[in-house]
Amino acid sequence: MSTQEVPTGSAVAAGPDAELDPAGRIDWLRDQIRRHDAAYYEHDAPTIPDADYDALVRDLRTLESQHPDLITPDSPTVDGVGGAPSALFAPVEHRVRMMSLDNAMDLAELVAWGERTARLLAKAGVEDAVRYTCELKIDGLAVSIRYEQGRFVQAATRGNGRVGEDVTDNVRRIDAVPAQLSGAAPEVLEARGEIYLPISAFHALQERTRQENDAAEAAGRRTRPVPVNPRNAGAGSLRQKDPEVTAGRGLDWWCYQLGEVVGAELPPSHSAALEWMGQLGLPVNPTTQTFDTLDEVHEFCRHWVDHRHDLPYEIDGVVVKVDDLAVQQLLGFTSKAPRWAIAFKLPPEERTTLLRDIQVSIGRTGKATPFAVLEPVFVGGSTVSMATLHNEDQVRHKDVRPGDTVIVRKAGDVIPEVVGPVVDLRPDGLAEWTFPTDCPACGAPLVRLEGEAQHLCRNPSCPQQRLAALSHFASRGAMDIDGLGEQQLALFLEQGLLEDLAGIYALDWDRIAEFPGYGETSVRNLRRSIDESRSRPLANLLFGLNIVHLGSAGAELLAGALGDLDTIMAAPVEELEAIDGVGPVIAASVHDWFSDDRNRALVQRLVDAGVNTTGPERSLLPQSLAGKAVVVSGAVPGRTREETADAIKARGGKATSSVSKKTWALVVGDDPGGSKLAKAEQLGVPVVPATEFEQLIETGELPETGATT
Repeated sequence: MSTQEVPTGSAVAAGPDAELDPAGRIDWLRDQIRRHDAAYYEHDAPTIPDADYDALVRDLRTLESQHPDLITPDSPTVDGVGGAPSALFAPVEHRVRMMSLDNAMDLAELVAWGERTARLLAKAGVEDAVRYTCELKIDGLAVSIRYEQGRFVQAATRGNGRVGEDVTDNVRRIDAVPAQLSGAAPEVLEARGEIYLPISAFHALQERTRQENDAAEAAGRRTRPVPVNPRNAGAGSLRQKDPEVTAGRGLDWWCYQLGEVVGAELPPSHSAALEWMGQLGLPVNPTTQTFDTLDEVHEFCRHWVDHRHDLPYEIDGVVVKVDDLAVQQLLGFTSKAPRWAIAFKLPPEERTTLLRDIQVSIGRTGKATPFAVLEPVFVGGSTVSMATLHNEDQVRHKDVRPGDTVIVRKAGDVIPEVVGPVVDLRPDGLAEWTFPTDCPACGAPLVRLEGEAQHLCRNPSCPQQRLAALSHFASRGAMDIDGLGEQQLALFLEQGLLEDLAGIYALDWDRIAEFPGYGETSVRNLRRSIDESRSRPLANLLFGLNIVHLGSAGAELLAGALGDLDTIMAAPVEELEAIDGVGPVIAASVHDWFSDDRNRALVQRLVDAGVNTTGPERSLLPQSLAGKAVVVSGAVPGRTREETADAIKARGGKATSSVSKKTWALVVGDDPGGSKLAKAEQLGVPVVPATEFEQLIETGELPETGATT
């Protein structure tokens, strides 16, 4: 899939500039990934090549690591393909969140991570030497496989970390995944790992696809794209509608982490946990090693930099973890990643190729971004044909010109980058590239504001901006209007049936019925889908309005905190900013958007069309636990795990899964986890027996008896 959005009648756009507008680019990337996931996995009709889709995901991962304040819990960043659960698979809520990892690009960053962990541990009073376990970072698809009483019962993709896809039937057909654990298995054990396609199986799939395409061409049938890399091919193989197709692809699995464990004490270290999983019959990568120093860790990483291609599967780095599980608990997590682990990324691979052209794309906010059109080149594991050039200043600084031979880099699995020209190979008389003065989509002047590097198209009627905004509004993450894709929207715009978002609810169905391909059934289905979108949650509407910086998670926070659209529109910046998780950037953007008379008129037309403007019902129960984080370990009498968490949330509390200094109380029921209890005692967190749970949530006070510190 490509690094750009494909606007009608123009070259593919490269999105907002990551340096000048990281929040805007993150929002754009998330939107692109969700749309392409739906096209590829739900409709089996990808709109961009696989290699370019990879770049979108990798760019998003890198930007989120650089800007953790912009991370949202529903971000599609995953190890593999996008994380929004497909309509083909039922959603699965992970009991223990599956988090991504921060990256170290070189020895200096690895050492810096080690120094950070040492400082955090010193503050916590830990002076013992830290050991590290190193594992190869398999380039596949992260999954969590659940065993109950030793029997395989469920498998789920990582998804957005909180909710994944139920791929149980498909994973059941993978030979490396045991149906029954060996030995004395606990009541519940979730094994996290990476499903991947071995290189030999990948080549076999490529050859089989070519042969099938030859037969299809001879018979006049449609051919299928030949897979370009094992990671995408493996992810696609796992997400097949027919589990028997998955069974024939030769997928494999390595296990690398424990998830939820019930009915057994956790081992004291990660290496011991891996050994335990191996004893239970789970496949653990044999290259995993434990070291005493970061120097040894780096030597291990350096070895696999040189020998990455010696393996029968692809890797993209080395995962380094603090080995002691109690120390892991002390280090805790950021909003996105554990502090006790880091992914050492293999160094960039560079190639040279021809720069065919430099073109400019217009994003949905009007930003004009130059991008390189390249002679396709295979670099960093995928074929690259486009690369961002950021802005006019970057092009001038690098002095790249159409016709140059340029160095292309995919550094640390991020979006492809043009490093610079090979000046010795530059043809004589090659002219410098100049930034266009007019928008390539609408012809309006491109404006560069004083003190900024980005050019803008200020024409609100720019067809490329308008089409992008409409596509976003109709996308699954927003109003989820099935059948109203970019092609349909472009047609309606061209025919004058549609001008803005509200126009979707006032389409001329008699005219549409006259268009080729719009029979009675298709018109009826599209009308029904548009009608159903009126009842989408308020958060979906807010996300669909195309407010800069406001992602789906931020929209949910606004809807949940303020309750209805009128309140959100009237809220001052200070009130918006005070909402936990929103922050000043999103708050200012939301306030400015709703302060614009044109936007308010658009919203009124949407309201008149009957869209839902009311958020989720607020709990009427006393908010006795407001602002308090409660961890529950073991069973609470009379309640399921989910009911216990819901009871805490209904009273304003936070139901968290791990004990930290911010934990207000640890509730201990039947069969509790020993590590949580030990952590609570170490940090002085009050421990409350589960028999006191009802009193705890009703009063918001620790019981006078039964609580220990």
